[in-house]
Amino acid sequence: MADLYNVGKIVNTQGIKGEVRVISRTDFPDKRYKKGSKLLLEQEGKQSIELTVASHRKHKTFDILSFENHPSINDVEKYRDGILKVTEDQLGELPENEYYLHQIIGLTVQDEEGTKIGKITEVLSPGANDVWVIQRSEQKDLLIPYIEDVVLKVDLEQQLVTIHVMEGLLD
Repeated sequence: MADLYNVGKIVNTQGIKGEVRVISRTDFPDKRYKKGSKLLLEQEGKQSIELTVASHRKHKTFDILSFENHPSINDVEKYRDGILKVTEDQLGELPENEYYLHQIIGLTVQDEEGTKIGKITEVLSPGANDVWVIQRSEQKDLLIPYIEDVVLKVDLEQQLVTIHVMEGLLD
């Protein structure tokens, strides 16, 4: 089975016309939840089912979805706490120098001389740019900003990131 990627969680129903409230986990809600998009619903102890998006709108912090052939609250109530996923094929291409989280986490980081610094364990999005968390052995984690001046090269084939160590970065 192909890899699946979490794009949202159904946290409740919305109204009585078969809509669900989703806490989105995707940077591309307009693409993932577009009318006609196929999503896989996974629930603990149940067979996955494919749902086709019938409608999507934003409401406060939620994405509100409805699915084809699910016209009433009774059709969707059972989906509460389900996780909505897409397949790798559905991810699509990203612009140059943009990556999906699953591609970055786990990569080895080295400096320009090829000295290994550690592995990327997390990506934070505090503001203007992402921050990559690098786990180092016997040192505290290193936080590097994902900016051109610091991240020189991302080689997914080699599973390697080369960074420019700016003064003070390793302190």
